[in-house]
Amino acid sequence: MAAMEGRTSEELTPRYYALCTIGGMLSAGTTHLATTPLDVLKVNMQVHPIKYYSISSCFTTLLREQGPSVLWKGWTGKFFGYGAQGGCRFGLYEYFKGVYSNVLVDQHRSLVFFLSSASAEVFANLALCPFEAVKVRVQAQPSFAKGMFDGFPKVYAAEGARGFYRGLVPLLGRNIPFSMVMFSTFEHSVDFLYRNVVKRKKEECSKAQQLGVTCLAGYTAGSVGSFVSNPADNIVASLYNKKADSLLLAIRKIGLANLFTRSLPIRMLLVGPSITLQWFFYDTIKVLGQLVVKLHLT
Repeated sequence: MAAMEGRTSEELTPRYYALCTIGGMLSAGTTHLATTPLDVLKVNMQVHPIKYYSISSCFTTLLREQGPSVLWKGWTGKFFGYGAQGGCRFGLYEYFKGVYSNVLVDQHRSLVFFLSSASAEVFANLALCPFEAVKVRVQAQPSFAKGMFDGFPKVYAAEGARGFYRGLVPLLGRNIPFSMVMFSTFEHSVDFLYRNVVKRKKEECSKAQQLGVTCLAGYTAGSVGSFVSNPADNIVASLYNKKADSLLLAIRKIGLANLFTRSLPIRMLLVGPSITLQWFFYDTIKVLGQLVVKLHLT
């Protein structure tokens, strides 16, 4: 299969999948940590759209009312939650891609990408959901908790274990389409860039050129995926902050048009660079990790 070209059977081992998982954890955790201030703005604009009607008004109002530290609220949930999600997302994607590529023929490459990313994302969201439940409350409710460590007991005391998975369905509705579009767009963008722009095989390019292709494809994948998943992202923020008690009520209160447009500019500003950096760090960690393994074996 074309997607598997250049891989040897030695690479597809538990060691390789472990390296992909570690790469996903580090890349996703660090990039989401770095974008915490933008995420704080996004969540508050989603939960309080009348008060925070623009990026600039949200930024200035939050600073005036809560001080500079507000921009880093929820950073622990971002780092640990999205680190866990990234480990499952990238590690299991590579695993499922190997499984599905052995079942489906070369003409079904897109289906392999879709199935692999969707399967991995289910597990990734089960890992992320409790952290997201606390993070959104911390960011949008100033008096709720200081962070993850005092937020978890408060959620459990108020709602039990169910409170951590209140937004699981819309979270899956946000992240599964995002992941499917993101991985598929990335894989096809990489193929397009090598064939039509670089006009050389990946193996014939330098590591710097390969990482450059990764960044271009990553930004394209993140931007397209953020648009597709924006409606569910708005619903998640609404449910976790009890602006609505059910999925249908959340959709009705937000409005169909607002599902796609509310906080979209800042989400694209947030997701595009974040996904680009994730792919850059992920590929860099894989390259360094494989180099260390080869040096160890020789």
